[in-house]
Amino acid sequence: MKILEKNLDKGYVKVVPDTMDDLWHLYNVVCKGDEVYARTTREIKPDDKYGRPGRGERKSVFLGVRVESVAWDKLLGRLRVHGTICSAPESVPTGAHHTISIGVNVPATISKKVWAKHQVERLLRASRASEKPVIIVSIDDESYAVATTTQYGINERLGETVKLPGKLEAEKRDAAVKEYFGHALGSLRMVWTAEPGPIVIIGVGYVKNDFVRFLGNEAGDLAKQVVDVKGVNSGGLAGINEALRSGILQKTMKRIRIVEETEVMEEILKRLGKGESKVAYGSEQVERAAMQGAVEKLAVADTILRESPDEERLHVEEIMRAVEQRDGSTIVVSTEHEAGAKLVALGGLASILRFPVY
Repeated sequence: MKILEKNLDKGYVKVVPDTMDDLWHLYNVVCKGDEVYARTTREIKPDDKYGRPGRGERKSVFLGVRVESVAWDKLLGRLRVHGTICSAPESVPTGAHHTISIGVNVPATISKKVWAKHQVERLLRASRASEKPVIIVSIDDESYAVATTTQYGINERLGETVKLPGKLEAEKRDAAVKEYFGHALGSLRMVWTAEPGPIVIIGVGYVKNDFVRFLGNEAGDLAKQVVDVKGVNSGGLAGINEALRSGILQKTMKRIRIVEETEVMEEILKRLGKGESKVAYGSEQVERAAMQGAVEKLAVADTILRESPDEERLHVEEIMRAVEQRDGSTIVVSTEHEAGAKLVALGGLASILRFPVY
């Protein structure tokens, strides 16, 4: 993301999203009551009395809307900001409703009465982000999945489920496996061509190793992009989630946001599972710990900051400020992947503590 201008004294930041991840960041930053300014199109009706009623010409105009709702369309690659027009040329009436569509490379200005620290930090982090997505191939003898990492979670791109002949039918099985590996290679090739990046192969025992050898024999260029091969107990998306939970991808993905979020949640769940006292979850417990300076790491579900009523959201932001003022840190966890879903199940707030709070 490019930050073209930042003036927090006047309450605005002008940005240009470079990637889909940047749209995800904006989705979490823009809130109800903000003002968003961008170039858009709107139907302009003729003023003269001879113009046909109900008909107008769609023109490109620069508008500002006071935000009522925000929708993020991953499929179309658009952030749709809906609200009432608060700034417009004379030909456009203010107070009318309008939806601004923000896509990649579309400049937008966000104006807030007060910018929360975590919102500014999210934009700054997005502006510094330069990691290539990691391509993960998860494979066993029943299914494979090819996925890419993003800052909002795992994006499963392609996959297939098969039923191979049994081991007693060796000749048929060998031919079927070769065809199956060919399909997996074709999917990997398609994803890598569209978005080149390092490749990690995970899977069950011999199957993943056989696929690595197949890759070396059939696609040397892609084989050179493989940075790690790891074993898990499942193929497909289940294998990817298992690899994230267990931390085996940490070496190759340590700079990817999703891994950090998963590690924090696994530590919280581990402490809860063992009945340890240096953990807290839920608004009441976490607030008590934060006010006593006990919180080392606070995890907040992004939906709490994005979808909660203003009163609840402001209360959570007060807790976040209390943690940061007492030398703790905060991580906003995406609910687009498994770690976020687990955090929501704990009430959307959980924390790792320096010392127990009773």
